Amino acid sequence: MDSAGQDINLNSPNKGLLSDSMTDVPVDTAVAAQTSAVEGLTEAEEEELRAELMKVEEEIVTLRQVLVAKERRCGELRRKLGPSASEGLRQSLSRSWRDVQVSSAYKRTQETLSQAGQKTSAALSTMGSAISRKLGDMRNSATFKSLEDRVGTIKSKVVGGKENDSDSFPSPTGSGDKPLPDHAPF
Repeated sequence: MDSAGQDINLNSPNKGLLSDSMTDVPVDTAVAAQTSAVEGLTEAEEEELRAELMKVEEEIVTLRQVLVAKERRCGELRRKLGPSASEGLRQSLSRSWRDVQVSSAYKRTQETLSQAGQKTSAALSTMGSAISRKLGDMRNSATFKSLEDRVGTIKSKVVGGKENDSDSFPSPTGSGDKPLPDHAPF
């Protein structure tokens, strides 16, 4: 059967079966001869390898046919047992997810994301420490102390002005003639 005549009907019991010959893989004899010359194979060794290759390809075709038959039988048995469509879908998704998890691409991605997370965590920790240190340095700077003193002065004038005013609200401590204790600003 040639590749143009293959059955592509998805409802066909022969779907996915390969032809007995590998017609879709062109063989360039000049390239094959050049390859064997490069590898240093004799014609007898090359013929032996070609025969083994054909045998392995035939085994692959046979195994695919057996797998298709087994999958078909599995589907028949499931239909006879009557599992729901959602159960089959769940099993299919579970199997697909398992296949994804064992793939090398998934493992590499998982390792890369793990490393990126660790590096990001370390960077954020370092950045947090640096910001904390800079804020501490800023609080101890002369400019900040001067600003703190000015705010304290303004606060004492505002709080002192309200306590001396006769229309002011009673103090939270209950005595109008005692000023609030002066705590450090902030």
